[in-house]
Amino acid sequence: MRTFCTVIGASLALVVTTSAFAQERHVVTTDKLAQTVSEHVRKQDADRATIRGTLARPEVKKVAEGMGIDIGRVSASIDALSPESLERAAATARDINQALVGGASTIVISTTTIIIILLIVILVAVL
Repeated sequence: MRTFCTVIGASLALVVTTSAFAQERHVVTTDKLAQTVSEHVRKQDADRATIRGTLARPEVKKVAEGMGIDIGRVSASIDALSPESLERAAATARDINQALVGGASTIVISTTTIIIILLIVILVAVL
């Protein structure tokens, strides 16, 4: 019985000291984790601002009205986009902005743009 108690006591001591040492060694520091999360949130906020800015352009509003899309509902659904959809929509918004800044007076809607618009319309319909 004494040997059993010694083995249990040694095992507990080993577990306690191992967990104490493990708490001091993190793969990622809390500062680095907080910084990474902050950068991710900033990027998503910038993507949302890009999309909203593109939707506010008169040329985009005209195309949306021609397709029967309510820009107000689409703008309201931007916050509900998944990270992947948000990234794709922001990339498309940047492409549209680049084309319009370059002096293009028409918008050529690519297959990707149509798919993203349909995704946004579906999201609006679901909400």
